Amino acid sequence: MTDFTPFEALLAGHAGLLSDSTHDRWVRAQALFEERAYREAIVLLKELLDDTAEIEHGLTEARLLLARSYYHSALLGPAIDAARDVLAIDPHEPYAHLLLGRSLQRQSKPDEAAPHLKLAELPGGYAT
Repeated sequence: MTDFTPFEALLAGHAGLLSDSTHDRWVRAQALFEERAYREAIVLLKELLDDTAEIEHGLTEARLLLARSYYHSALLGPAIDAARDVLAIDPHEPYAHLLLGRSLQRQSKPDEAAPHLKLAELPGGYAT
């Protein structure tokens, strides 16, 4: 294999040039997010969630990272949908409420955003 920089290795794995497990793909998606390669992380996370669709209530962290990636890519509609998917599984997930509230705010829907932002501020939540 060619010598890759760490970021090139992330992209090589993303392009299917490396054989890897579900865990390897999850770690790579997290690394892509940390590198601010949000759109690349979105593609990898969607593939990961599609490949593990039979685990309905698992992978909440992957779903949340997908919502965050959409948000940071300014893809607000998909961010809202992904945050709602997380809340359908775990209605008390404060970060999903925060993402949903902020996405709705950015879409100029403050009345819809307000309850989610309040829920995010509850003890144990993610205050702004």
